[in-house]
Amino acid sequence: MKAPPFGYVRATSLAEALELLEKHGPDARLLAGGQSLIASLAFRLSEPTVLIDISRLDDLRGIHRDGDTIRIGAGTTHAQLGRDAVIAAHASLLHKAVPLIAHAAIRNRGTIGGSIAYADPASELPACCVALDAAVVVRSKGGVRRIAAREFFTGLLTTALDSAEIIEAIEVPVASPGSRHAIEEVTRRSGDYAMAGFAASVRLDGARVADARLVGFGIGETPVAASSAAAALVGRPLDADAISAAQASLNSDIDPPADPHGSSDTKRHLARVVLGRALRSIAGTGEARAA
Repeated sequence: MKAPPFGYVRATSLAEALELLEKHGPDARLLAGGQSLIASLAFRLSEPTVLIDISRLDDLRGIHRDGDTIRIGAGTTHAQLGRDAVIAAHASLLHKAVPLIAHAAIRNRGTIGGSIAYADPASELPACCVALDAAVVVRSKGGVRRIAAREFFTGLLTTALDSAEIIEAIEVPVASPGSRHAIEEVTRRSGDYAMAGFAASVRLDGARVADARLVGFGIGETPVAASSAAAALVGRPLDADAISAAQASLNSDIDPPADPHGSSDTKRHLARVVLGRALRSIAGTGEARAA
């Protein structure tokens, strides 16, 4: 298929982009890296009247630490995210996620803001943002609001973003002492969307788990917070028994829909497998790939 006809305009500033959004209304689409948008246009899953190009806006770029918060500009590419020293040191879950995202060519063009806005439930970065308790900073002509990542993703490919708003940045808390991160997924081929995956953020107090956020992707219409599995870890050493308890508790957290990659039961099994891998990786048992 071919994309439907549409107009095109390049914004030269964030203020101009917001003016253009207001002028063209909900039928306009923002173009940043374009790695998701162009495909959706080709399949006519999206039929905008105009594309507003924001790919050259300096206001949407860069990674900065401000006290206990890391601010990531929405226009930051996956590749930039993956090689940034601040991210590697203080938000390692994002650093570890980048090599799992598609292929090098896509990582060089795709942006974190685009991934968050598109909200594909099999994508790594939305799940990571929920696991890290990040905030999505959105701007309109009326001002700025911050939306907790856990509240931002509202359904399949849908978010809390208003049609007149632009994602300006993602704000991630600096990892606290004792925090450990891991992300694991199963794909049919390297670079494919995940059949099932888990992003895990665990805070240890000595040998015991003080807090855990376990977020699945590819197993629901949004990133899936596995609260029962996380609760099964708290107060316990992160050992084989605790990991098995978390995997068993996962049954009450997820209800994965069947899709072309497998049945609901298959995806439920894969979710348990990748959760176990992620937790063993954090525990440092050297069994990250055991089923």
